[in-house]
Amino acid sequence: FIGESFDTVRISVKNLAMGGTSSRTFITGGLWTKVLAQVQPGDYVIMQFGHNDGGPYADTARSRGSIKGNGEDSLVINNLLLKRMETVHTYGWYLRKYVTETKAKGATPMICSLIPRNTWKEGKVARSDNDYGKWAKEAAEMTNTTFIPLNTLIADKYDVIGMDSVQKFFPQPGPHTNAAGAIFNAHCVVDGLRGLKDCPLVKYLKK
Repeated sequence: FIGESFDTVRISVKNLAMGGTSSRTFITGGLWTKVLAQVQPGDYVIMQFGHNDGGPYADTARSRGSIKGNGEDSLVINNLLLKRMETVHTYGWYLRKYVTETKAKGATPMICSLIPRNTWKEGKVARSDNDYGKWAKEAAEMTNTTFIPLNTLIADKYDVIGMDSVQKFFPQPGPHTNAAGAIFNAHCVVDGLRGLKDCPLVKYLKK
């Protein structure tokens, strides 16, 4: 829905994300190669990962987990799905790879922290300040990349409108919103863009 906020006569918006992927499997599944092939100098690549990175490293279902953190740790596993050995890296390592390869194409990467889940405690929505939100920010800082603190932006608004209103965005258990929730979150991305200093993308937003 973020494309609806842009003047698409002046700029094109492509959604090349794939639900269910992690920062790791978006690469190992060949999706990143397809995205990178389309990236041209002057483009902007907005990325957000984290919801699926906490799963198992190797299982017979998805094998999509990345190592927690932002360091250089790695682990060699037998990927039963891909039927080959694989070196698994940290969540931050994968983000830095996306950034480096985007910049190499002459494009501008932007990292968003993950959206909050519908999890509440004492009237406040749970945030990712100490895990994936933190590591996304660190990866952005390490690579001198634009960072949109989307987890915080959305959580702040969720706290204001309250748990009952937010619950309407999540008709099913789990992290997935309905269309209304997705539109709400897309508007928060736009708010994040407007809050950046000297962000060229802002001039393409609808007034």
